[in-house]
Amino acid sequence: MSDPERSRAARDLAERALVRLVQQYGDVPEFVLLGGLVPDLLCSNAALRHIGTTDVDVQVDLEIQGGSVNGARLERALGRAGFRPDSERVWRWKDESAPGMVVKIEFLADQDDVPNQSVVSFDQCESLGAVNLRGSGFASRDYELRPITAEVDGVTVSVQLRVATLPAYSLAKVHAAHGRGLTKDWYDVAYVLLHNDGGGPGAAADRVIDRFGAMIVGSTETALAELSANFTDADSQGSIAYATTMSGMHADLDFNVLANDAVAAVAVFIGGLSSRR
Repeated sequence: MSDPERSRAARDLAERALVRLVQQYGDVPEFVLLGGLVPDLLCSNAALRHIGTTDVDVQVDLEIQGGSVNGARLERALGRAGFRPDSERVWRWKDESAPGMVVKIEFLADQDDVPNQSVVSFDQCESLGAVNLRGSGFASRDYELRPITAEVDGVTVSVQLRVATLPAYSLAKVHAAHGRGLTKDWYDVAYVLLHNDGGGPGAAADRVIDRFGAMIVGSTETALAELSANFTDADSQGSIAYATTMSGMHADLDFNVLANDAVAAVAVFIGGLSSRR
């Protein structure tokens, strides 16, 4: 996957495109918002804002359960909202209506009977599918309805949308970091653990155990072990990723303090999970 520059301006554009899509869908979609738009919602009281995003990621297991009617409805809504299918990836659609900017919406599934990273096709659709990614399914198991507001054609529009909760987002993002190892994934994990509205990394661990304790096995255990290994100290890959991104946004913040904050957050999170299992 490409990793274009993230910014607040790009985030606003992505949010606007998402609102347009939901408008065209005509009701609360079955898909669940998961990805770069979510940290702002989970960390609404944070003094330091999230860097933003260039993409919209949604988890579609509930859409798939709805069958061909849901898939066809979603594909029609995408076209009406100005999105066009990627010629090589049926799980990615693009909105290129803003000059010099591209908003990508990516559809993620987590189907047990489909190999990881394989393509899942939607019934009765011409160009719509999803990429099967282990861990993304936590979002469709634990979400809440939230209002999303943006200005569309000069009018402020608010829609209701299913959004991944703190425990669902945390585990899904840990899986993403394990699978891709990208700077943005390590940053996102540390940012949400540190700045979430629930009360920090200890509270995040408590909520993960309360909702998903019995499901922390197999690949999820492996992903959590890798998370810990990448935040062992201030010189670890994850710690540097968080500190680099944050200091790039806030030049007045101390790099070493940021890196050590990330180390402490992950240690508290992993320790909290271990103590209650």
